[in-house]
Formats: sequence, structure tokens, C-alpha cells
Amino acid sequence: MKSIQLGTSDLTVSNISLGCMRMGELSKSAAANVIHNALELGINFFDHADIYAKGKSEEIFAEAIEMNPQVREKLVLQTKTGIRKGFFDFSKEHIVDSVENSLKRLNTEYIDVLLLHRPDTLVEPEEVAEAFSLLKESGKVRQFGVSNHNPMQIELLKKYVEQDLIVNQLQFSIMHTGMIDSGLLVNMKHENGVDRDGAILDYSRLHDMTIQAWSPFQYGFFEGVFVDNPKFPELNKKLQEIGEKYHLSNTAVAIAWILRHPAKIQPVVGTMNPERLKEIAIASEVTITREEWYQIYLAAGNMLP
Repeated sequence: MKSIQLGTSDLTVSNISLGCMRMGELSKSAAANVIHNALELGINFFDHADIYAKGKSEEIFAEAIEMNPQVREKLVLQTKTGIRKGFFDFSKEHIVDSVENSLKRLNTEYIDVLLLHRPDTLVEPEEVAEAFSLLKESGKVRQFGVSNHNPMQIELLKKYVEQDLIVNQLQFSIMHTGMIDSGLLVNMKHENGVDRDGAILDYSRLHDMTIQAWSPFQYGFFEGVFVDNPKFPELNKKLQEIGEKYHLSNTAVAIAWILRHPAKIQPVVGTMNPERLKEIAIASEVTITREEWYQIYLAAGNMLP
């Protein structure tokens, strides 16, 4: 398993991370199997959020791994805050309370990375700054970032927040390529040339922020998985063709496609199937060619000028 440096931090992490959104649905033994399998594959980065299974995903993770200081040293834990039932909340009180609750559920004294989950239009960045400084100084959070934010929202936070924002977690897959499309179709009157993200890909590279790709196998907004889906025959034919060359499954090729981008995007893989994760992990060591990358992009229904 290859590693990357996470943003501007000193954290060295696996270039594929395990997303734990569905872990709350598992038994303790099943969750333990998933986590230990991930560690054996070289995956040391685990992504959580306070809302996943209403907190149960964090709880079952800690129970399954039998969290203790020796185990904790092997893990890089990330969690997210800011989504509440029916609204978003970046208030100082909520951020701090959310972290305290995550620490209890994860049975740990610190979070490696805390992300603001979705933009709160009522954000008062001064409060975010106060919360981050309090959490940093107390040793409860070591690094900070955002999720689903555009460059200007990040810049607003950076005006007040003292700590580096090292991560932006964004939806990205072969079938969700808006941040790439707009850069390829510059100055063209085509729907895919519309910049809906504020040039977030280039911004992230300029500011050394790691993009984490959530839902790397989904099309639409949780409409379904595109891999081996008969709705996308041309794409899956191309994935299979390239997969045969590198001895990868179609699923692994979808990850290799993300990893090929020089932005060093870190896919967040949410499978709770140990065998599927083993298939995917092989992609960490594979570098497809530039031509193959574009072939997959076009097979997904995208266009080039």
C-alpha cells in the first residue's frame, strides 16, 4: 500500500482510506474483521462522522478494535461535524460538543483530523476559529479540514482560523467529474464546462490540500453504483479491458483511475466486505497510463474539445 502526506501536515497515510459510514450496521465481530483486514492491507486511515448511524459507527469501531493506546498508535482517525437534523451548525458550542462525543464513542483522547462536514451558510468563522484553537490547544484534535467546500468558503475560514486546513472531502468518481470537466472545457458553450466548484481542483493543488474522494463508485447523488451496472456498458467494457492488463477488478480500476491524477487524491472506500477491499487495495500500487485514464474518462460519456 502506497502512502501520501496528508495536506501540509506531518501525517503519512495510506493513499486509500476506509470510510466507516456503514460500520454501524455490523456486529462487533464483523466490524473487527473489516478493520483488521484493512490494517493488514496497509490501510491506516479511517474516516468517520458524528452522524454515521447516529454515532453508532464510531462506537462499534472502538469496540471492535478494542481501542487502547497501543492500538491507537497504529490508526489515523478522522471524523466530521456540522450536520444536524434539518440544519447545519458550525457554532463553537456544537463543534466542541460534537468532538467531545466522538472522543467518547471512539474511546480515544484525540482525533487526528476533524472536518467541517457541509458548508453552513450561517457560519460565523470567528466561532469556528475559537473552537479549533480550543480543540488544538487541549490536544483533542491535531489537524483540521473541510468537506464539500468551495475555494471562497475555505478562504473565509482561513481569514480567521489559525490552523492549516489540510483536507477537503468531495464527491468524485469516474461518473462524477465536475471538478475535472470544467477545466477541460474552458471557454466552451457546453454544459460540462460550467464551473460549479470554483476551480476547487486547482485551488487544492495550489494550497497543498488533499482532496478525499467520497462515493468513488457512485453515479449521481447516491443513485447507485456504476461498476458492473448494465446501464453503463461502454464504461464497464473499458474498465474490464484495462483491468485485464493490470490484473484488477473493475472496481479496482475505478480506484486506480482516481489515484492516477497528480493531485494525489485519496479515495474513501466504504465497502464493509473484506474480500472486496482486498481487490480494491491492489489498485494502490498500479499506475495506469495517461492514455488509459482518458479512455476511461471518455467511456463514461464525457467529452474532450
